[in-house]
This record gives sequence, structure tokens and C-alpha cells, in this order.
Amino acid sequence: MKLIFASNNQHKVDEIRHVTGSSLELLTLKEAGIDIDIPEPHDTLEQNASEKSMTIYQMTKTSCFSEDTGLEVAALNGEPGVKSARYAGENKSFDKNIEKLLNKLKDKADRKARFRTVISLILDGEEHLFEGTCNGRILHERKGLHGFGYDSVFIPEGSEKTFAEMNPEEKSQYSHRKKATGKLVAFLTEYNHIKHISESNY
Repeated sequence: MKLIFASNNQHKVDEIRHVTGSSLELLTLKEAGIDIDIPEPHDTLEQNASEKSMTIYQMTKTSCFSEDTGLEVAALNGEPGVKSARYAGENKSFDKNIEKLLNKLKDKADRKARFRTVISLILDGEEHLFEGTCNGRILHERKGLHGFGYDSVFIPEGSEKTFAEMNPEEKSQYSHRKKATGKLVAFLTEYNHIKHISESNY
């Protein structure tokens, strides 16, 4: 099955392709010949994911999906949440985002946090939502050189390494994005199976 992934973020594309393997043929916006920056004006991950997938579906009339991910920190009442990519400003600076986060947490004993990913799939004009979460904690300083976003200050439950200290295989054991993508793949597998049976009976 061929799907447009409504993203220009190569890090996210690589992570999702790592999960889907050959089960799906994914086209990025660039590969689909689409050159737009879709706004994310809403207050929830679900609404932002829907905005992106609906925008691309209306443009192309092709089945597609998008995702929105946020880091939700308990001591900051869920910040940065939907503003994770632009926490320190509209220029999407990972370094400044982390700097702002660590400054706001410097006097906080509670370091609990979670990553949450919501995927919006538009298939034959209908929307389906899938969610994946990863609980963990925020360090006081950065560790590791891999990954992106807040990976260098986030340690998932059950690990002593930050996401930025892990290789792709290690990270996928915990990844919120992998969990959401796994639900997407399972849904599409079942959908294709049912579709094949109905076409065979027809």
C-alpha cells in the first residue's frame, strides 16, 4: 500500500520507515511533489495531526497520514505539549527548546515526563487515530549525540540511557512513535485482509 506521510521532518520519516519496513510504501511530502508548511494552530496533538492529514488529503485525494508528537512534563502542567517544536520560538531550535525546558525545571524535584504521539490516518476519506506514549524522566543535563528534539534529556522508564545515547534498534524498544506506528500498521494489515476477502467473494 502506498501512503503519503504528511511530514518534511526526515528524522520522523526515518523512524517510521524503520518500523514499517517493506509493509508500506511511504512518500514524504517532498517525494509527493508537495511543497508546503502545514500550520499547527490547535491546542491538542489530535487536532494538529488531523489538520495536517486533512490538508494533504484535500489536496491530493490520496490516502495519507500525519503525526504530531509532544513532550508532556508533569511538573510543568503538561508543557511543552503541542508547542514542543516551537517551545522557545517559531524558529524550531532544538537547543533553545532544551535550554528553556531545563531552566524551567531547575528547581523542580519531580522530573517525570512522557512523550506522546498521535497519528491521523485518512483512508478512503475516513479518519482513524492511533496513539503511542513513552513514560520517563528529564535529566538535569544533556547526554548523547543521536536523535533529535528532546532526546538528549529524556530517559525512558526501564533504561539508563537517554534516547540520544541509543541506536535506532534500542530506541524502538521504547519509542512512542513506534507504538503509534505499530497500531497504524496493524490496522492497515487488517484493512487490506478484509478488503482482499471481500474482493475475492465479489
